Amino acid sequence: MTDNNTQEKINRAVLVGLNAFSLSKEENATDASMEELSALLETAGGETVGMVLQSKDSPDPRTFIGEGKVVEVKELAQAMGADMVIFDNALSPSQQRALSEDLGVSVLDRSALILDIFAQRARTREGRLQVELAQYQYLLPRLIGMWKHLERQEGAIGTRGPGETQLESDRRHIHRKIAKLKEELEQVRRVRATQRVRREKNEVPVVAIVGYTNAGKSTLLNKLTGADIPANNRLFDTLDTTTRTLEISDTCTVLLSDTVGFIRKLPHHLVEAFKATLEELSFADLLLHVIDTSNQEWREQAEVVDQLIHELGADRTPRIEVFNKCDCWDGDVRPHGENIVSISAKTGEGLPDLLAAIGAKLDNGARRVTIHLPYDRGGLLDKLYQDAKVEKVDYSETIDVVAVCPQKIIGQLGPLVEGWKPHKEPWEE
Repeated sequence: MTDNNTQEKINRAVLVGLNAFSLSKEENATDASMEELSALLETAGGETVGMVLQSKDSPDPRTFIGEGKVVEVKELAQAMGADMVIFDNALSPSQQRALSEDLGVSVLDRSALILDIFAQRARTREGRLQVELAQYQYLLPRLIGMWKHLERQEGAIGTRGPGETQLESDRRHIHRKIAKLKEELEQVRRVRATQRVRREKNEVPVVAIVGYTNAGKSTLLNKLTGADIPANNRLFDTLDTTTRTLEISDTCTVLLSDTVGFIRKLPHHLVEAFKATLEELSFADLLLHVIDTSNQEWREQAEVVDQLIHELGADRTPRIEVFNKCDCWDGDVRPHGENIVSISAKTGEGLPDLLAAIGAKLDNGARRVTIHLPYDRGGLLDKLYQDAKVEKVDYSETIDVVAVCPQKIIGQLGPLVEGWKPHKEPWEE
């Protein structure tokens, strides 16, 4: 029998959002973004016990939602036994502090909640480094905000000594941590750059899966490659990048890479911190933008992903729009057209069409050929192992190699390739 006293306490939260005329579309809270915030809280292990969406011309400088609404939220939190209030909008450090004082409970904004989820989910050393950097960058202005009352009274009676010393000490400590984390992530970038050069040398195309969180990216990677990535129906279930080999056809093999899911109002610090991972998008040969067609907000979600792809400098990378969960599509005509494929990663429907579309984009003209190497040129076998896909080697009068080779290698080997004919320009025919 489980002792209730040993069970982990579940945070109960009232969710608050502001829709203001003076805020941009991205900054405003809506019914849809509030529902998403509730799903984020559930992912973090909390429970939504109340929801308040306020409409106002502009945010209140001190309390964001106005004094009257703060009283209403406080009464709701007390009535529901909530121990925290979470805002869908971004709060300034001073607003967060004022609200916490007025409400008498812990106050977070959407960015803090997402950072907490990332901290729980990161498994690899790289993922933890990125999350830790984002947390410190988020904390720094709030730490300074906590000591503002001392800074304003600098030199006044009763304020000399520990307060200012502690502020400066904390500032220096966090700046040092941020510098160290950036240095370690720069080392990650260098390692990735080395791996990238090796891939390019071996001419292995990279296909990156991108999309809104919970769009089905991990399920798609699992279905195509047999990978065993957890694919649960919750936001940010997978954070750490996974790469697997995928054979598109006999003559086309690619590296398929899953990436962290995007979400609206993704904290800027997280985007910056995860650039070590996400910069792979700009070096990929092809992007698969996975879109959840079962979600009524799929257009808005696709727009968020497009904007982040733009921020990461991957606009020019060729892209296929993959409309996933087509088995749940309730429209008359499924999405179709050039560079669009409708699939169900869960059932496998449409996957042959997707593979064909990837192959059409990445076909480098590689062919399966038989090569007859004289023994005095046996050193070329090592080159074939490096630059081609060697399938069979027989030693007879010559070294007979069956391999899938790019056109460049076939051209370099020339007469050693069975059935080779020298290329002629049209005017030479």
